[in-house]
Amino acid sequence: MTVTQTSQISSATKAGAEAPVDSAAELLNAMAAMPVGHPSRAALRDSAIEAWLPLARHLANRYAGRGEPTDDLIQTANVGLIKAVDKFDPERGVDFAGYAIPTIIGEIKRHFRDRTWSIRVPRRLQELRLAITEANSTLTHTLGRSPTVADISAHLGITEEEVLEGLEGARAYNATSLSTPISADGTTELGETLGGMDQEFEIAETRVALGPALATLDEREQKILTLRFYGNLTQSQIADQIGISQMHVSRLLTKALTKLRGQLAGDEI
Repeated sequence: MTVTQTSQISSATKAGAEAPVDSAAELLNAMAAMPVGHPSRAALRDSAIEAWLPLARHLANRYAGRGEPTDDLIQTANVGLIKAVDKFDPERGVDFAGYAIPTIIGEIKRHFRDRTWSIRVPRRLQELRLAITEANSTLTHTLGRSPTVADISAHLGITEEEVLEGLEGARAYNATSLSTPISADGTTELGETLGGMDQEFEIAETRVALGPALATLDEREQKILTLRFYGNLTQSQIADQIGISQMHVSRLLTKALTKLRGQLAGDEI
């Protein structure tokens, strides 16, 4: 057992263990010695899990204050503890604490990786964020100040560009609702400040293309279109001004619009 693990077990036991570590280890040894179908094995398993719950709680509290409810972290740590109890084999020569601690911590880290990101990013960036967070905490205590990108880079043995990439990816961890009030009186929401598609851009492009297209029409066709769409005259009124029948105006108008559509379609191609 390492010094760190011994310290963790000691603090966990002081936090409220109902049985000494030795007794908890004996429960696991007794359970491992029983056949899988033994009627007493289930009770020993429950007792062993209960005896080691303070360790799981202690490890979960190490990750508190990172945006996840402590109760959720403790529940996740308990799941890791249960997995450790079920898979522990005393014959391998490893004490239970040395096996359970990385198992529980791994379960907690998976919880952060898989359940808490608002936007999905590659697993490499998720793990890099956790490493940077831990390095930042360690270096803050060691250096007595906030670490720089260079400090974190040297501590983790990665490039500064990778640290910056991890910090950028960390921005996807939490998302802000578009309904979040941003004004002092709470009447303006974040979503109202975001830009959208401006339909005038497309109209402006059409207007630019429309000039050359109109130039391909003859004078009478241009006049009919101008009276109809700029003067807002009816076909009857246009017929009276030009001195032709309303039916003739309708045919000329249809012909002119067909020409324009052809010209504009050709410009798009």
